[in-house]
Amino acid sequence: MEELQTSLQARGLTLSTLPDKGRSLITAKDFYPGEVIISQEPYVCVPNNSLTEQRCDGCFSKSNLKKCSACQVVWYCGSSCQKLEWKLHRLECQALAKLDKERRKSVTPTIRMMVKLYLRRKLQNENVIPVTALDNYNLVEALVSHMSDIDEKQLVLYAQMANLVKLILQCPDINIKEIAENFSKFACNAHTICDSELRPLGTGLYPVVSIINHSCLPNAVLVFEGRLAVVRAVQHIPKDSEVSISYVETAASTITRQKTLKEQYLFTCTCPRCIKVVQYDDIQESAILEGYRCRDNGCSGFLLRESDEKGFVCQHCGLIRNKEEIRKAANDIKALSDKALKSTSPGNLQEAIILYKNIERLQKEVYHPFSINLMRTREKLFEMLMQLEEWKEALAVCRLTIPVYERFYPGFHPLLGLQYYSCGKLEWLLGETDDAIKSFTKAVDILRITHGTNTPFMKELLMKLEEARAEASFKISSRED
Repeated sequence: MEELQTSLQARGLTLSTLPDKGRSLITAKDFYPGEVIISQEPYVCVPNNSLTEQRCDGCFSKSNLKKCSACQVVWYCGSSCQKLEWKLHRLECQALAKLDKERRKSVTPTIRMMVKLYLRRKLQNENVIPVTALDNYNLVEALVSHMSDIDEKQLVLYAQMANLVKLILQCPDINIKEIAENFSKFACNAHTICDSELRPLGTGLYPVVSIINHSCLPNAVLVFEGRLAVVRAVQHIPKDSEVSISYVETAASTITRQKTLKEQYLFTCTCPRCIKVVQYDDIQESAILEGYRCRDNGCSGFLLRESDEKGFVCQHCGLIRNKEEIRKAANDIKALSDKALKSTSPGNLQEAIILYKNIERLQKEVYHPFSINLMRTREKLFEMLMQLEEWKEALAVCRLTIPVYERFYPGFHPLLGLQYYSCGKLEWLLGETDDAIKSFTKAVDILRITHGTNTPFMKELLMKLEEARAEASFKISSRED
């Protein structure tokens, strides 16, 4: 790990071991908002291909795809991506081509990633693929697997998957137990590769980025530029500070975040936000995020259970909501939600929208205005309205989500910036140029920090802002003439 330490030091970083956290990434200089802390190409990665959706193995594009004629598993958009991947895919292709048609259907993206992991190690050992301080199998070996914390059912599943990998590789010296342990490492350390608008494209293993620990109040953000993982500071990070990113959705109560982290990553978070659990501020936040509203529509108070558990009392005005009333509303919402889940196919969007509007109406009556459940319903509505090109209604829904995003996401959070961007595009489309400029400006202020300014995505956003400003100036000058 000396080579890694030397490489990190050249980037103003150092590797350290912290109590109760293990390996951690520490700053050796000050980092400022928007500054790249570290970037890394994946050791291995795969697109999230399925029976209904395929992507290029090289660039994750969905355009002009052709299936590899030999293995019939991997897709490419053209010769350049195929050549880029050929050293590794040549071996993978030979291995997959030997499987019968039915067995190939069992080769999920996760299985493929493990096969590629061992083939890449082989090629690096043979000096076919170069080894660097940030790109070598030793970094994978150093990752935490949490094998001792995994239940028996999951261990059996990993063993079954490991047997399939061994069958594909036909390599007797690879240990089943080691493969199973690497599957556990994938579960704890692999990252979902997303596009600039945070839509998932694939999965990758970034061993150095995986050193960065979680915080529910992170000082950095991870985004992707193609397959490149880029970690940027979202606030001033002084020298000798730990770099942190968030592994999970932070717009959730402490109990929900802790549960997700424990189930998926097998640790208990002790960040500044989590140590406030059961304190008044945390109880209030949880009640707003996941609780109910006061029955007085003019009151913005949050509700807590009465001591006799017969109802919920507003902490602002003292009004009580009956427990049975809440229970009935929750049951009605669940029944509609179950029905809506079955109606979201492209041919049923109109019906699904009606159902989600009814869910929203019921949720508005029972949930706090800043409820996460209400926000998620509106996000779903927004998505479907966009698909149907109902621009005006989509904009109205998008605007309703903004105050919730502003309240529960830190100032420089990519989701907040992207929501402003969505608002701006719709406002501009509908001729509301002045509002579009405001939304685009807010989007730029956030996304230039999280995404940088040199990606095609950001250049397009900056161009839209300039065009909207030019249009507004033209309108003003036309009125003056």
